[in-house]
Amino acid sequence: MTNNSEPKMFCYQCSQTAKGTGCTTQGVCGKTPTLDRLQDNLIFATKGMTAYLTHARELGLSDSEIDAYLERAFYSTFTNVNFDPENFIELALEAGRMNLKAMKMLKKAHIDRYGEPEPTEVQTGTKKGPAIIVTGHGLKALEELLKQTEGTGVNVYTHSEMLPAHGYPGLKKYKHLAGNLGKAWFDQKQLFSKYRAAILGTSNCVLIPKDEYKDRIFTTGAARLPDVPHIEGYDYSQVVEKAKALGGLEETEGETILTTGFSTSVVLSLADKIKELVETGKIKHFFLVGGCDSPGKKAGYYREFVEKLPSDTVVLTLACGKFRFNDLDLGSIDGIPRLIDLGQCNDAIVAIEIALALSELFQVGVNDLPLTLVLSWMEQKAIAILWTLLALGVKSIYVGPTPPAWVNEDILKVLQERYDLRLISNAEDDIAQILNN
Repeated sequence: MTNNSEPKMFCYQCSQTAKGTGCTTQGVCGKTPTLDRLQDNLIFATKGMTAYLTHARELGLSDSEIDAYLERAFYSTFTNVNFDPENFIELALEAGRMNLKAMKMLKKAHIDRYGEPEPTEVQTGTKKGPAIIVTGHGLKALEELLKQTEGTGVNVYTHSEMLPAHGYPGLKKYKHLAGNLGKAWFDQKQLFSKYRAAILGTSNCVLIPKDEYKDRIFTTGAARLPDVPHIEGYDYSQVVEKAKALGGLEETEGETILTTGFSTSVVLSLADKIKELVETGKIKHFFLVGGCDSPGKKAGYYREFVEKLPSDTVVLTLACGKFRFNDLDLGSIDGIPRLIDLGQCNDAIVAIEIALALSELFQVGVNDLPLTLVLSWMEQKAIAILWTLLALGVKSIYVGPTPPAWVNEDILKVLQERYDLRLISNAEDDIAQILNN
């Protein structure tokens, strides 16, 4: 897992730091490299959770139990407070349980405000006229922008994790919500340079802008960029004026039509049909393939994996990892789509609810379902979701495209022994292993 020439740890949070630069083999306080990594893991998981909490609070919901847990979790990572590795695993599992609450709370906030998502086709081309591209996860920011641009002739396009916004009745009612441009977060430098539009970054993930569009990008909410105007609150008039001043886009045809908006209730409305197809052998296996996408050739695994799946399998997907393959036409099985987009990373709760519902439907444990999770990780929310799955007892999860860097040999051994956590290898071998078990 780690190169012997690399530091086993790096900690510089207190005055005991070795040589005044950082402890790299063992903490002067006595902290071990594994404990150091477990503390980092806990911080990453709680950071990921705060993204859900922030968006829920924007819509008026919060939870005092989660707030109290965050205090305990952060305090445990202080110098000379907690030296027990096993307790940090317990705290990470508790983070998973608290993250489950946070995701449920955010789902409720979204549905109360915008209605239950429903399957919706989304265009990927452009309409003629002034344009604003919205990226990130902030549906509240998107809603306010749509209100302020209604009737102005300005079209609004989603990018990356904003794609699922098109499935919400309360958002897609705005006719100038024109479509989705681009794919995962890391294409934005090329994408934003290509389209002469104003840009609004609402949360993660924003990148340092190129000069080609630095004068027409704005941030709001938690997002910030150096020397880029930041908008406190929800008055986006300067974004609208910039869009108008840019002159607008020409009409172009998209390369594909995407479908999003498969909420828990939509999928479960098909439960009897799904049960029948499984029992008659027409559906042999379900895969949840998705997560945080990342640049690099290794992430091409996920498209290859989906392409090589047999035609009697169904793929559930969510988060920006879906952009690796959501342009594929996988067809359907007796009316059940073989590719089902459940939404943003903020919608991971939908996948969990569906898995638990299928468990009840077939009267077996989640780990006995014909269901395998093949996840990609990139950042802190993915770690929070992983610990939620582990806290629920889900086993045999495949993770890639690379192991999380905070995982050393000791931590990996524990995760493999307790939860049968698996690292991806190659698509063909992994599919064979899963389907032949």
